[in-house]
Amino acid sequence: MHWYENRSNVGADLPSNIEVVEGDMAEPDTLHEALEGVDKVLLISTAAPDLVETQTSFIDSAKQAGVGHVVKFSGMGCWPDAEFRFARMHAEVEDYLEGSRLAWSHIRPSTFMSDYFREIPSISTQGILALPMGDARIATIDSEDIAKVAVSLLHSDGHESKRYELTGPEALTVEEVAATISEAIGRPVRYVDIDPDEKSKAMLDVGVPAYFTDAMHELFSQRRNGADESRVNLSTHQTFGVRPTTFAEFTRRHADVFSGERSVTHASKSGWRSQAIWN
Repeated sequence: MHWYENRSNVGADLPSNIEVVEGDMAEPDTLHEALEGVDKVLLISTAAPDLVETQTSFIDSAKQAGVGHVVKFSGMGCWPDAEFRFARMHAEVEDYLEGSRLAWSHIRPSTFMSDYFREIPSISTQGILALPMGDARIATIDSEDIAKVAVSLLHSDGHESKRYELTGPEALTVEEVAATISEAIGRPVRYVDIDPDEKSKAMLDVGVPAYFTDAMHELFSQRRNGADESRVNLSTHQTFGVRPTTFAEFTRRHADVFSGERSVTHASKSGWRSQAIWN
């Protein structure tokens, strides 16, 4: 199995049966050797302003290198008219891939359970989970469930021209999320429905890039208005024989992270390193 990585990430701690191949998605000339002899690829890149250019260029490189099947890692609610800019970008790439004459599949998960790690500073120090979500429900998913589906898809046939949407097994309000975290760490955590503009200001104050702050403002608005990820969908888990992980199981597994006893070393590469403390 090949693991293609951007140059800045080469040397990651990976299993011994995985070959690391160096390349840069922003430099197509570096990709031919990386993709040589590869039959299927899983396409993932950072949520950045150049996401469309990066991923469509990679699709072109994959086609030129003779790759037969591209599995696009996308997300639920990725439609051309989505309020969330990265959802629109993923929809554009999906459309480009479908028109490329390559075999394609889309993996469209809901929001990761690990996204709540972004709020650990206020959770661990003040027992507060502050998000501008109102009473919206989100069926978050454990990234390990997604990985199991992706591995199974890449190692089996019959998935061409299919979209696989997947969520966790329950749609929780943020108040219920806070209660679940509280139970896992053994101390109170309460939900604060913060004003969206105040949340954006707090993100900017701790150095989150403006483009990402603005994108999250859009995403929070989309969620408050009822997003696709608010509805449980376990059809993909069933197709691939993966048992869905509950949020309670996830929080128990990472109780030391939510309590602040262990640092998160694999947070989003988007630039979000929230350190905001809420009163």
